[in-house]
Amino acid sequence: MTRSALLVGVLGFSMGAAPGAAQTISVHPAPGAQQSRNVKLIAHLPMGGPFYSNDVEFEQEASRPYVYVSGRSHYGFKVVSTKDVNRVQEIYRWTIKDPQVHVGRATAPAYFKIGSRYYLVQSFQFRQGGADGDLGAVVMDMTGLPDTSTVKEVAQMRYPEYPGGFHEIYSYKHSDGRALLFAQVSAPWVNVYDMAKVAAGDKAGSLAGKVANPTSMAAGTSRGYHDMYVGYDPVSKQDRFFGAGGGGYYVYDVTNLAEPKLITSATGVAGLQNGHTFTPTPDGRYAVLESEYRYAPLRIIDLKPGYDGTVKTISRPIGAYTTRWDGLPHNHEVRWPYVFISHYEDGLRVINMMDPTNPYEVGFYDTYDGPIQLNKSLPFEPPTPGRGSEQNGADGVDVRNWDGMIAIGDLYTGLWLFKMDGFDGWNGHQWGMPNQSSVQDWDNGPDGAPKASKVS
Repeated sequence: MTRSALLVGVLGFSMGAAPGAAQTISVHPAPGAQQSRNVKLIAHLPMGGPFYSNDVEFEQEASRPYVYVSGRSHYGFKVVSTKDVNRVQEIYRWTIKDPQVHVGRATAPAYFKIGSRYYLVQSFQFRQGGADGDLGAVVMDMTGLPDTSTVKEVAQMRYPEYPGGFHEIYSYKHSDGRALLFAQVSAPWVNVYDMAKVAAGDKAGSLAGKVANPTSMAAGTSRGYHDMYVGYDPVSKQDRFFGAGGGGYYVYDVTNLAEPKLITSATGVAGLQNGHTFTPTPDGRYAVLESEYRYAPLRIIDLKPGYDGTVKTISRPIGAYTTRWDGLPHNHEVRWPYVFISHYEDGLRVINMMDPTNPYEVGFYDTYDGPIQLNKSLPFEPPTPGRGSEQNGADGVDVRNWDGMIAIGDLYTGLWLFKMDGFDGWNGHQWGMPNQSSVQDWDNGPDGAPKASKVS
């Protein structure tokens, strides 16, 4: 990938170099100048400025063509309608009350459905010294879209015992019928909330369970998890939690939330002291691991020896991928055999992992045009030469299963929507796999699970 050099300020900022010192920064060409022919741009919305977009979430029903975009620096979210793909547009923007007294950021959006009503959970991390230091998320009723006058806040989720908010969240339809939210908190565990009770205002009874990080608990530290994936395994009839955090990556049986049981783990992997993201294939056999530091490729592991009990923990990957040796692949969505990656400064990357020992790139679109390894505090401070970060560019990624649309939330350039030739939707059964992904069937529950009576 070709890089050019600039000796001037970028994105409207001077470099602040010492007098007489020349500061050279590598930058990308313009967004879209580097792309594969099979990835087609559907729409690009700048969203208002740097850090006005990060994580993204599709609603997954054809009758509800909405994309939610977290606004890290404006403390809220945007709603984008894709009803007309030739006229994709932002239709609603929400910001927390009195943003000027808050210190922190908006993090991840997640949607869920209970009965006939649709909700969005927008998570936050606000620091002490500002307002709402114990606020984890707000819950918004989005049922009336596209009539934005019907959007309303129905609940706030707070965790005063461990202030600091929710860094990552994951919504899941449990095999027992409950709509659950798994939330990363500033403690050595993940909180699990019954969202029907949250939406109904039952704050006291909404905490349905906790999933501990065994390494952090043993060490007596507060480092728990970064994020998580939860899915149903039709062979074992288990709801399984895949958590990435302090010490590595852990798989729990969370069928009974009152007693989560550790099944296996991936620890001691060379170069991976802490886990960031942990995403299994639809059958749970393989998983993609990410750890958040420069030069770290995605690793692929085979979990079967752990499930079988032939090893105590998985410690050696069987495959790996990165597009640039000094870059950083970030969040990812698995739709077998593809992995859709928000690769920070390298934009959208799509790989095929049909052979997990030899994943290869099948499509890409570079969404970022700024400096390489710039101080990530931009735009809140001037860039700082010599104190760079690779955490710029494509931050969030999501895939819409019914039509194959791909979303990227780029920290600097906004929301991008794509289609990839030959990928017009995804259902695991078409690949001989369980129909399991981050997409939930809110009406029927997990694929392959017995139809349980609704308990909430």
